[in-house]
Amino acid sequence: MFYDAIPVEQSHRVAGFVDKIFEGTKPGDLSVEPPTTFELMINLKTAKGLVLSAPQSLMVRANELIR
Repeated sequence: MFYDAIPVEQSHRVAGFVDKIFEGTKPGDLSVEPPTTFELMINLKTAKGLVLSAPQSLMVRANELIR
């Protein structure tokens, strides 16, 4: 299983910080912004190999199922 912030969103957020720094904002003046969206991926093939199962309610919420 993988549950984390969406990498593309993080890249856009970092680009925004870099832009602000290039415009003259001091890095220490920038606020910390936590991620707002996350993605869930479940590797069912590996889970099966480890004799694990994921509940249907969790699989329905997954952004990606690796079979």
